[in-house]
Amino acid sequence: MKLLIIEDDPQLSETICDTLCPSYETAQAYDGDEGLYQAEQNIYDAIILDIMLPHRNGYEVLRELRSRGIRTPVLMLTAKDGIDDKLKGFREGADDYLVKPFHREELLLRLEAILRRATGEFRDQTLGFKEMKLNLQHKTATINDEVLHLNGKQFELLEYLVHNKNAILTKDQIFDRIWGFESETSTTVVEVYASHLRKHLKPSGYDRYIRTFRGLGYMLSDQEG
Repeated sequence: MKLLIIEDDPQLSETICDTLCPSYETAQAYDGDEGLYQAEQNIYDAIILDIMLPHRNGYEVLRELRSRGIRTPVLMLTAKDGIDDKLKGFREGADDYLVKPFHREELLLRLEAILRRATGEFRDQTLGFKEMKLNLQHKTATINDEVLHLNGKQFELLEYLVHNKNAILTKDQIFDRIWGFESETSTTVVEVYASHLRKHLKPSGYDRYIRTFRGLGYMLSDQEG
């Protein structure tokens, strides 16, 4: 899983990274503007967000993320334990709070909790796009009740596209999410799997919803490409 840490204290940021590795892959930002940019340009499973940041505070970053439709779970860090600060964060869309200084184990447990809640809405349920249904538990996909015979990586690619429909996913993002940074293959494998996925979708006509952005990546669009 990929996490973004937005914290202006380099030492604390490194401590958080050390705590999360190797279970999580981390990226760091040291001010509000940089954090907002990274959160918009990349896809993360969760964001650890400090309130007191240069240029743009954590509340402003969170408010902007939510206004732009970015629903990534956010764990806010604060040096204040007042109820007003917590309520303000929750109103802006925070998923949980952690008061500094904190124990490493509490950080891990709170992070695991918000990640469980974030994925729980799809557990034992289906993810849908028009008449397409994906069963995330059994890794099966159907269109109008007709089964798509996808292998593991093909299903993961389709799931990633459906989960981020109407958003462009770069080949690097897809590769990192499905194959991982340490894979010995290259991003050209994304093109191969996208082509295979289109072939599976073509009989139903759903291949036309996968749009290719040359030199960039792919998008599953509500509009036919």
